[in-house]
Amino acid sequence: MPDQPFALPEFYLPHPSRLNPHLERARGHSKAWAAGLDMIDVPQHGTVIWTEHDLDSHDYALLCAYTHPDAGAEELDLITDWYVWVFYFDDHFLELYKRTGDIESARTYLDRLELFMPDGGEITATPENPVERGLADLWARTVPHRSAGWRKRFIASTKALLDESLWELANINEGRLANPIEYVEMRRKVGGAPWSANLIEHSVHAEVPGEIAASRPMEVLRDCFADSVHLRNDIFSYQREVQDEGELSNGVLVFERFLGLPTQRAADAVNDLITSRLHQFEHTALTEVPALFDEHGVDPAARAATFAYVKGLQDWQAGGHEWHLRSSRYMNDGGPKPGTASGLGTSAARVFTSVLATAPQRLRAYSHTPFGDVSAPPSLEAPFPPRLSPHLESCRRRNVDWARGVGLLDGVLWDERKLRAADLPLCAAGIHPDATAAALDVTSDWLTWSTYADDYYQEVFGATRDLAAAKACNERLARFMADGAPTPLNALETALADLWPRTENRAAVRTAVESMTASWLWRLANLAQNRIPDPIDHIEMRRRTFGADLSMSLTGSRSPLARLAADYAGLHNDLRSYRKEIRFEGELNNSVLVVRNFLDCSEERAFSIVADLADARLAEFRHAAPDDHLRDWLAGVAHWHENAGRYTELELGHHPGFGRPTGIGTSALRISSLLPAGG
Repeated sequence: MPDQPFALPEFYLPHPSRLNPHLERARGHSKAWAAGLDMIDVPQHGTVIWTEHDLDSHDYALLCAYTHPDAGAEELDLITDWYVWVFYFDDHFLELYKRTGDIESARTYLDRLELFMPDGGEITATPENPVERGLADLWARTVPHRSAGWRKRFIASTKALLDESLWELANINEGRLANPIEYVEMRRKVGGAPWSANLIEHSVHAEVPGEIAASRPMEVLRDCFADSVHLRNDIFSYQREVQDEGELSNGVLVFERFLGLPTQRAADAVNDLITSRLHQFEHTALTEVPALFDEHGVDPAARAATFAYVKGLQDWQAGGHEWHLRSSRYMNDGGPKPGTASGLGTSAARVFTSVLATAPQRLRAYSHTPFGDVSAPPSLEAPFPPRLSPHLESCRRRNVDWARGVGLLDGVLWDERKLRAADLPLCAAGIHPDATAAALDVTSDWLTWSTYADDYYQEVFGATRDLAAAKACNERLARFMADGAPTPLNALETALADLWPRTENRAAVRTAVESMTASWLWRLANLAQNRIPDPIDHIEMRRRTFGADLSMSLTGSRSPLARLAADYAGLHNDLRSYRKEIRFEGELNNSVLVVRNFLDCSEERAFSIVADLADARLAEFRHAAPDDHLRDWLAGVAHWHENAGRYTELELGHHPGFGRPTGIGTSALRISSLLPAGG
C-alpha cells in the first residue's frame, strides 16, 4: 500500500466512545455466522470476496461494540451480523459488478434482493448466494419484532442502500463526478446511515414516535448523522476507494475536483463540513426537538425514547470514529491500533482537544456583523431560452389593479413603484407560458402574494425577531386555505382570502404554502441567534424559503427533477439578491454568505463557488433529460431574475436601509401599520 495521500485532520469529537463488554462473544458469533453462509473463503463466480484474514482484520464486531455500547449480548450479535452482511454486500457488489461495469446484471441482482425483504408474511424465494441467505436470515430475526412504522422505514432505507449502488456504478461507467450537492444527497442513500439509524432504534429498544418521525427536526438529526458518518468514512477510505478501486463517489475527491483544491486541503474542507454537520446536530437536538415535543404533545415515555435514540446516534458517531482508527479496512496511519491504549479516558482527552481545535469554526458562524458593505454579484447565463405568455402586458395591468384592491399597495411595505419593479407577471409569463389569461392572472397574483409575504416577514418579524408572532401569523394564514376562514385583518390575509377560491390544485398549493411559511420561521430563528446556517441545511431549506414548490404547483412543473431546478433557482436568487439582503436587510440566510463563512474565503471566491454550484445543478438537470414544464419554469425564473427591477441598484436606492448603517431602527418605526388590528 502506498503512503497516505494526506494526513488525517483534527476531527471534532464531541462525545467519548465506549466499548460494549460483549465484544468477544460477538466476534465469535459473527465469524461462525458468516462462515455458515459461505462468506469466508468460498468463491463467488470464481472470486473469493473475503478470506478469514479479511474478516478478522476488518473487525466488524469491534465496530458494533463501539457504536452500540449499551446493547445486550444477543442484540449485539444481531447488530454485528447485520453489519457483516452489509459490508459483505458492498464488497460482493464491488468485485462482481463495479469492477466489471456490468450494470444490467447488477440490476437483476438487486431486484432479487427485494424478494427477501417482505413487508409482511413469510419469505418464499430460495436464496442463491451468501448475500441473499444472509438477508433472509436477518430479516426473519429482526423485522417481526418492530412496529409497522419502523418496518416501513427500515424497508425503505434498506432498499435505498442496495439500489443506489447503481448510481455509483453508473458514475464509474460514465467517468462522471457528482457535484457537492448531488453527492451529499446521494451519499445518504448509498452510504446507508439512515439504515444504521433504524438499527439504532432497534438496539436501544426505543422507537421515535410516529407523530414526529417525519418532522423537520428529526429529519435534520438523521441527515446530520448520515452526512457526518459518510463524510468521515470518505476521509478514511479515500486511499482504498480512489487510489485502489477507481471509485468516484468520495467526498474528498468531489471537493478536490469541484473546488480545485490539493488533496490535503480537500480532506480538511470535508472535515470542516463534518464539524459543521455535528454542530447542526447539536443545535437541532438542543433547540428544536424540545419545542417539537411541546408542539405535538409528546408524552414523557415517548420523549425518553426519542432522547435514547438521539443518544444512540451520538454513540454511533463516537464509536464509528474509534473503529475507523483501528480497522485494517481504512487508511489510519497515526491512529491507535488494536492493543494500544483506549477507553473512556483516552477518548475523553481527544474530545477536549477537538473541541478547542474546532471552536473558531463554531464561533465564526455567530460573529457576522450585519449590514456591511458588499460587492455586486455576477450574472448567470440563461439556462434555456424563455417563452413568454402573449397575455403578459394585460396581466401586468390586472396585477396592479388586484394588488391595489386587496390592500398590498399601502405605501408602507409596498407601493405601485415597488410592485412594478418586482414585475411578478414577467415571472409568471415565463414559468407558465401556455396558460390562459385567467390562469396567468392566478399564477401572477400568487407570486405577488408570496413575494409580498416574504418582504412582510422580513420587515415585521425579522426586525423584531418575534418568532412567536410569526408562528401565530402562519397559523392564521393556514386558516384561509381551509373551510371556515376568519375575517382578514390585514392586506396579507385579504389577498390570500381572495386568491384561494380562484386556485386549482389546492392540496398541493396548501402544502407548498405551509412548507414555505414554516421555512421562514427557520430563517427568522437564524436571524434571532445571529447564526449563519450550516451549508447543507441552508441548501435544503432554500428550496422551501424560495417558494419553489408553490410556483411549481401552480404550473404543473412537478417531477423527480424538481429539486435540481429548485436548487438552481435558489442559488440564482441568492446571487441576485445578495446585495439587497446582506447590505440593506441584515440577512444571514444567503448562499454567498454561507460559503464565505464555511470556507473562510473572499467574497469574490464565494460568488464563483455559488455560480459554479448553480451551473453544476443545471448540468445535472440537463444530464437527466428534463421535461418541458421544468425547462419553462427554469427559463422563466432565470429570465425574471435578470430582467426585473427588484434587485437593481436603482430599486435598492429606494430601500429603507439605503444610505444608513443599519435598517433595523428604520424598519421598527413602520411595523405597527403592518400588524393585524389589535395584534
